[in-house]
Parts: sequence; structure tokens; C-alpha cells
Amino acid sequence: MTDLSAFPITKKWPARHPDRIQLYSLPTPNGVKVSIMLEETGLPYEAHRVSFDTNDQMSPEFLSLNPNNKIPAILDPNGPGGKPLPLFESGAILLYLAEKTGKFIPRDPAARYQAIQWLMFQMGGVGPMFGQVGFFHKFAGREFEDKRPRDRYVAESKRLLGVLDRLLANQPWIAGDEYTIADIATFPWVRNLIGFYGAGELVAFDNYKNVARALDAFVQRPAVAKGLEIPGQ
Repeated sequence: MTDLSAFPITKKWPARHPDRIQLYSLPTPNGVKVSIMLEETGLPYEAHRVSFDTNDQMSPEFLSLNPNNKIPAILDPNGPGGKPLPLFESGAILLYLAEKTGKFIPRDPAARYQAIQWLMFQMGGVGPMFGQVGFFHKFAGREFEDKRPRDRYVAESKRLLGVLDRLLANQPWIAGDEYTIADIATFPWVRNLIGFYGAGELVAFDNYKNVARALDAFVQRPAVAKGLEIPGQ
């Protein structure tokens, strides 16, 4: 049996199945990227809930795995060379799992980098901008009298949705005909923007029919439906 005792995080979240990938996460847009990917690939894993309510992400045990105190993070007992691999940052984890399994990333080098560029588009644009809309529309920022910051992020989110909508007018998925990690990274954020954040009207989401069509196809995938709920309470 794999011994993960050298990793302090396992003291706070003991591994019941140490031979499986250990996932430390919450069902947020970034968190569910990894649980969806794990469900899609069929890799055995064990999920641990990192509760923000009790500041688990600031605990020494979690910081030992991710010094940036953000979810998700994983500990793969069967990493490169058969050695355990700790890893954080959702985009890096998606790339790692795609390469580990050979799934959801094209094998053709040119197509592979097309998928990676759209993954970076999500990491550098969609996630940060949609998150700011959520802050100014749903959370503390909604109390700010000055609406210029909110409107700036709304305008940029509309622009990003427009980029995606034009792209998806001619192909079923973000990187082309093939469902990839670019979709797994992006659509949880789109879903959150119009769902949990309640910003659909604010960003005029009805104008982005192609994004809506792809989002609907995304959430209908069984692995997505399951991954969106992991880890549970």
C-alpha cells in the first residue's frame, strides 16, 4: 500500500484509499474543473472538502501542499516515475491529468496547442473577469455606490463571451470538434456566472446563443453532472 505519511496534508485529511489520487477541493468553478476531469477520465480518486467556513485553506497542512492557499490541489500517489506528486493550480492539474491518461487533449501537436491556448484563455481571462463580476454583483462589491468597477468587468465579460460565441458558431466545442480540457475549464465558469452569480441579465447572456448551446451540452454529460457536486458536504 502506498505510504503518503510524508505529506503533512494527510494528517488533517487522512487518506482512506492512499493508492488513489487525493483531491482537496470545493464545488466552486475552479474546484469542479478537477472533479469533472477525474470523473471523465475514470481515474480512481478520493475527495476531501476544504472548508472556507473554517479557513481550512489557511491551515499549515493545506499550505504544505499549496502555499498559495487556493483550491483545488491534488496528491497523486502514482506520479511520474511512480513517485507521489503534489500539484496545485487547476489548469496545471487539468494538463497533468490529460497527459497522464491521454484523454481530453488532442494527440496531434498542433491541435494540442490549440486546446492549451484556450485553456490559458480561461485561466487568464474568463475566470478572473467572471469572478470580479460575481464580487461586484453578488458579494460585498454590490454595496459600492460607484458602479464603474462593476461595469468595467461586465464589459470585459461580455467581450469574452463574444469571443467564445463567435468561435462556437462554427464548431461544437471550444478547441474544435473534440471535447477537451478547454471546455472542462471554461464552462463551469459560464455556468457560475449566470447561475450562482445571477449575472445572466447583467451580461446579456441571451445574446450568446452558441455559448448557451455548448453549455447545455456540457452539463448534460454524466461525468459533469457528478463532478459538479464533488466534494459534497
